Amino acid sequence: MRADKDRDYVEYVRVRLPRLHRMAYMLCSDAHQADDIVQATLTALYVHWRRATTADNIDGYVHRIMVRRYLDERRRRWSRVLLGDHVPEVAEAAPGADNGYGDRDALATALRKLPKGQRAVVVLRYFGDLTVEQTAEALGCSTGNVKSQCARGLATLRATMAPVAERERS
Repeated sequence: MRADKDRDYVEYVRVRLPRLHRMAYMLCSDAHQADDIVQATLTALYVHWRRATTADNIDGYVHRIMVRRYLDERRRRWSRVLLGDHVPEVAEAAPGADNGYGDRDALATALRKLPKGQRAVVVLRYFGDLTVEQTAEALGCSTGNVKSQCARGLATLRATMAPVAERERS
């Protein structure tokens, strides 16, 4: 019986791993930290697999674990330690080059400016393709809270991204 449960867990992870990693990256904007968050999420999921399989919405259960792991990482003191004597410079794209990285970098920068709660709601709703109800369940809050946090987050993103869009048009 244990082999069947392990097989179910492995299949679940295999199918959803790219999406989970993408969501973790959108939450923290750091590939290495996203790997750590996904690994911690999947470890917790494995430990509680039996409980997870009895949940009404297993994806919501996993998203809730992920957001909690992300918030836990943000609370730890060592997460703010810079392991180097200077911040690396970001390479500028060649003028007129359209490699798509500018949009992605601008979006990641704009997401980093959002408060944690707004960022979590926006990432789950628009990058995780969850409904308002699923997002509320994943975050353990009301649907009204999700709607208001989402509206505020999107307004901030629009205000932050507007100058980038104007620059690209000129």
